[in-house]
Amino acid sequence: MRTILNILNFVLGGFFTTLSWFFTTVLSIVFIFTLPLTRSCWEITKLSLFPYGNEAIPVDDLYQSKSNPLMATGGTVLNVIWFIFFGWWLCLSHIAAGIAQCITIIGIPVGLANFKIAVIALWPVGRRVVPVEVAQRAREEKANRQFDDRYR
Repeated sequence: MRTILNILNFVLGGFFTTLSWFFTTVLSIVFIFTLPLTRSCWEITKLSLFPYGNEAIPVDDLYQSKSNPLMATGGTVLNVIWFIFFGWWLCLSHIAAGIAQCITIIGIPVGLANFKIAVIALWPVGRRVVPVEVAQRAREEKANRQFDDRYR
């Protein structure tokens, strides 16, 4: 089912949103000061191409041992730079694609996926695209750790 929905996404506008993410990835390489944003850009490019079966989760949820307040502050600064240069227009492109896809009945699931990616497009730094199963396992491990820490 994921494959069919990913193909439907590609046909109904996912190609154009993925192309815009790829273009943004190239721009983030060309502009030297946005080079730290390239990894996040590439991650969301993959999500835009294959939204079904993948999920963007915070890096802190994925790698608990690498949580660092200094990196979180740097990520916030990078997200602000991202929003100013790329985030707002990528978000608008996903919203426009989602509205256009939701006009047809067959495009509603794909349109909803675009709305989810639009939110991620605003603040992508500090997220990794992983399979849904890995994301679920990471969330469960985080919940177990929080439970254990709270009731020790």
